[in-house]
Amino acid sequence: MAKLPTQLIDRFGRKVTYVRMSITDRCDFRCVYCMDEEMTFMPRQQLLTLEEIVFLLRAFCELGVEKVRITGGEPLVRRDVDWLFNELGQLKGSTSLKELTLTTNGSKLEKYAQTLADSGLDRINISLDSLNAEKFKALTRTGDLDTVLTGIAAAKKANFKRIKLNAVIMKGRNEDEIIDLAQFAIDNDLDISYIEEMPLGHVSHAREESYCSSDEVLATLKTVFDLQASIASTGGPSRYYQVAGTTSKIGFISPHSHNFCDSCNRVRVTTEGRLLLCLGQEHSMDLRDVIRRHPGDMQQLKQAIVDSMEIKPKGHDFDIKAQPIIFRHMSVTGG
Repeated sequence: MAKLPTQLIDRFGRKVTYVRMSITDRCDFRCVYCMDEEMTFMPRQQLLTLEEIVFLLRAFCELGVEKVRITGGEPLVRRDVDWLFNELGQLKGSTSLKELTLTTNGSKLEKYAQTLADSGLDRINISLDSLNAEKFKALTRTGDLDTVLTGIAAAKKANFKRIKLNAVIMKGRNEDEIIDLAQFAIDNDLDISYIEEMPLGHVSHAREESYCSSDEVLATLKTVFDLQASIASTGGPSRYYQVAGTTSKIGFISPHSHNFCDSCNRVRVTTEGRLLLCLGQEHSMDLRDVIRRHPGDMQQLKQAIVDSMEIKPKGHDFDIKAQPIIFRHMSVTGG
């Protein structure tokens, strides 16, 4: 077999250095922009095992990937997740992995925050779409705001390198809290990113009507805060502004209004081991099949990953006005 490269480069010359790995499609919340109210989850036997996830991510990190984000669903509802993070933490130093991060809804952080920090988790993103308990319950359908706020406090106590809040702003739901969410982040020495709703999967509302652009959010914030454009980057698609006189940054993830495909350095692996080369397209490779047909064969797995770079598309075709052409929900894709 030919010698493998030490860096993943797609056919457009973009280096792939960031993998987002979804470890479960299950979640203890049912956020309105992420899931339908009645969800059918994957049979557990279809999911990658934790051992397969470690094997897969080691392959990526031996191919030049520097950042791994664990996502879901809600990653912390997966059994033995603490074992997984301990194993992944050990990839730093033995591979090219420089940063291990997590996206969570915060509901399990009181239990896991310190364990995760001790395992080598560097940064954590926590979803927080409202500071109003009733509105929070409506947006998440099942979530409890106090539990999440307690989780945020536990994460702060655990001393991660940085904690960032993620807020999906929706007209008619929480656009009146744009300022309050930013002030909460500033008061707690956190960063925050505002995210445009993504048209993945069927949901119970009209996304076109609830869509709130990053430019609208930014204009609202500028009425209160002195925002300075920043060159800061966390390796993902956020555009950042520094809040003058604070340590907090405000970011914007704008798949519709400010397409970020030209600089895409990311791929995603779904809960069942499908390598998605683009969030908004179905170009993919079944890595679970490779792993199970060639158990323990790192060379075969790496070759499949290298070959997949040839089908990474130039960009997505999101249209907030159209019915979704991508029927998988964000919880399957990996938030």
